[in-house]
Amino acid sequence: MLEFYKTFEDGITKKIDAPQHGCWISAIAPTQQEIDYLINEIGVLPEFVKASLDEEESSHIDYDDDEAQTLVIVDYPNADEDDAADENTLLYTTLPLGVVIMKGYIVTICLYDNLNIEDMAKGRIRGMNTDMKTRFLLLLLLKIAQRFLIYLRQIDRVSSRTEKRLHQSMRNQELIQMLGLEKSLVYFSTSLKTDEVTLNKIMRGKLIKLYEEDQDLLEDVLIEIHQAIEMCNIYSNILSGTMDAFASVISNNLNIAMKFLSVITIVLTVPTIVTSALGMNVAGIPFANNPYGFWIVVGISLLLTLIAGAIIAKNKHFK
Repeated sequence: MLEFYKTFEDGITKKIDAPQHGCWISAIAPTQQEIDYLINEIGVLPEFVKASLDEEESSHIDYDDDEAQTLVIVDYPNADEDDAADENTLLYTTLPLGVVIMKGYIVTICLYDNLNIEDMAKGRIRGMNTDMKTRFLLLLLLKIAQRFLIYLRQIDRVSSRTEKRLHQSMRNQELIQMLGLEKSLVYFSTSLKTDEVTLNKIMRGKLIKLYEEDQDLLEDVLIEIHQAIEMCNIYSNILSGTMDAFASVISNNLNIAMKFLSVITIVLTVPTIVTSALGMNVAGIPFANNPYGFWIVVGISLLLTLIAGAIIAKNKHFK
């Protein structure tokens, strides 16, 4: 899907029917025909389009001297709701978003719909201007950094709720959810660190022209990214420690259950031995002709069982 937006003199960004000088071109999950249009009509380099649509592409910045085009690929957070029944089973991942800065246009290319592009398109970003390409890029990066922080807080809330449920039960569902959150934090941590490297390259001002009025905005983006990295590390450490603690609890509970079963087995072995010995069909069995033989055997079995139980109870290894 290709859409065109332009900021007019009144400061309002509106959708337009065809590309104009100074407009923003948004390409979301473009078809092959739309890709050809970007390459042949707009002039975006084919390798830039290909890199932006590569789901495994990591954050980086690239510049082409011949065409005077700059490609900035940044990872943005995404909540995978397709396989989730509710917020408690969400899996968070990261996906690449390509921003091409070229003469006359700024082009964003991504594989899926995302809230960052939607906010930009609906004018929810204050100070956005499609003619000011550097400011547009920094505002988009700031929105992505803020989205990371929002999702990190969601992960923290889900983790806290799951931990409370784990205190009451040891079902696999809670443990699987904790593993999913830990996996999400790994994605976030990796993407945030590569985004930070890309921002540091932008800050040098060699590949993208920086204006004096954009310095404060760039510093805000870096602060948000650093905060997100710190939060990600803290939540990851807490979650890892919680998983280790519950693994120890589960192992301890298993040991207690096995100890209890071992005690029951030992205690029940005593009457089994007695009844098996006295139940053999051979001559000379004690109490064979005694009318109270059965009860005598039962009494002996109970007495030996109580003695075995008392011995086990006094043994510190079974406490």
